[in-house]
Amino acid sequence: MSMEAIQIKLKENEVKFLKEFKKKGMRNAREIMRANVLLSANNGEKPKEISEKLDVHRNTIMQIKKKYLEGDLERALNDNHRSGKPKKYSDKQEAEIVALACTDPPKGRKRWTIRLIAETLKGKKGFETLSRETVRLVLKKRTLKPLD
Repeated sequence: MSMEAIQIKLKENEVKFLKEFKKKGMRNAREIMRANVLLSANNGEKPKEISEKLDVHRNTIMQIKKKYLEGDLERALNDNHRSGKPKKYSDKQEAEIVALACTDPPKGRKRWTIRLIAETLKGKKGFETLSRETVRLVLKKRTLKPLD
């Protein structure tokens, strides 16, 4: 049986919740669209009708239905958590960048610059791919401001 053939039957309290959900509070457009999809599906509308009415792709409608059937209303309304890009440098390595910026600059230099920090650390193991931008972001996070 395809997802299109599966009918959604919301409980009375879920319908009431969705109607209130759309009316009250600050909601993002995706959450409201998902609530509208669930309410339309609950009224017996076919995915093609919902798609045309709400300007939503049929695959999106099927995904919302699937999330509702597998989980609950909360899962169907909200985005899945996204982990994001993992940190490239550990806290210890970031501390090493900060520590270097806090030391006296090399002979012949008045102060550390972001480029100088990056160039100095590139010679160390684990920092081979260190960029000027990474150094800048690490120092910015700790409100340290050496020159560029």
